Amino acid sequence: MDRLFVEGASEKRISHQRTDFQRDRDRIVHASAFRRLQYKTQVFVYHEGDYFRTRLTHSIEVAQIARTIARSLRFNEDLSEAISLAHDLGHTPFGHAGENALQEVMNNLGGFDHNEQTLRILCFLENRYANFDGLNLTWETLEGIAKHNGPVSPRNQRPTLKKLNKLYDFRLESYASGEAQIANLSDDIAYLSHDIDDGLRAELFTIKHLSELPIISDILQTIYAEHPDLHPDRLVNELTRRLISIFVNDLIINSSNLLDATAPKTSDDIRSAGQALISHSESMKKILSEIREFLFTNMYRHYRVNRMTSKARKLLKDLFKEFFESPFLLPSYWQNKIYYKSNSKKVEYHNARVIADYIASLTDREAILEHDRLFNLSTNKDKI
Repeated sequence: MDRLFVEGASEKRISHQRTDFQRDRDRIVHASAFRRLQYKTQVFVYHEGDYFRTRLTHSIEVAQIARTIARSLRFNEDLSEAISLAHDLGHTPFGHAGENALQEVMNNLGGFDHNEQTLRILCFLENRYANFDGLNLTWETLEGIAKHNGPVSPRNQRPTLKKLNKLYDFRLESYASGEAQIANLSDDIAYLSHDIDDGLRAELFTIKHLSELPIISDILQTIYAEHPDLHPDRLVNELTRRLISIFVNDLIINSSNLLDATAPKTSDDIRSAGQALISHSESMKKILSEIREFLFTNMYRHYRVNRMTSKARKLLKDLFKEFFESPFLLPSYWQNKIYYKSNSKKVEYHNARVIADYIASLTDREAILEHDRLFNLSTNKDKI
């Protein structure tokens, strides 16, 4: 395994205790946007139950998987962890339903994308430090977040990314670092495995239904052979644990073979390889696709989830419309960012972005309370 460099191994230390990437990780963990993920939807809104995963627990799970893979492939664990912990900071309340709502209302006002919103938070919106806006993260962490899904074509470059790219030159046409590629696939492993867990416990589908997938059937047969009288709760945990192990092992073995064949010497060799060097085998890609399709059909599009997401979209669109027409209803901090003196298109774009920043920052609970304050005359939840 000495064939592979470790990115960041020779990086200078900013103190006697932490490297640059450890500092990045710590700043992300202490960011207010990170804490808010505790009450932001993964699949189920927070009041559906305390057991179900949130954006916060999902991000922690992604980071744990990413560290394991990075360590096995001898990449920088701290950088993979930092990218993993930050990758979902831009998500709105109510998950993808909230994002869809903001995309709709912002369609002619600059648009909305949760990946772009993550960069806005990291570089502009977090105001914790005396000397700068944002978190002042390293180039490697920001580049990894900007490109963790792969190269970004010019037509897919959102305004914030274009602005930051002029400052930092993320080399958007190339692949991201190995650490960012690890974070990206760790995200897939985490949400596919753990959404199965949450879906079973929410009774959106059954073990019998799930066992129609060949890989699940194989795992279940092994578990039943080893533990014939296993309690259902333990069975679900054992299934999830073994599924993650299979995904992780396949990724490590296949990626190790790709790295051996390519023999990169530097991080730029990985970026310029012309393909992702962190990748599942073709057979595992097919299995992941089958699981994803199963979850879309039986969980993400389940009528109980659809009812929840339909209400969430309407709620956020109500908030945006009300704030856009009457920005003086915004909290003081956000109202101070609004332009009032002109009706130009530029001002409309600016004000819409401020409102989108505010709404995207809300937790599920805060969004529900805001809607109640604005539209329920009998509410007594406003603080004057």
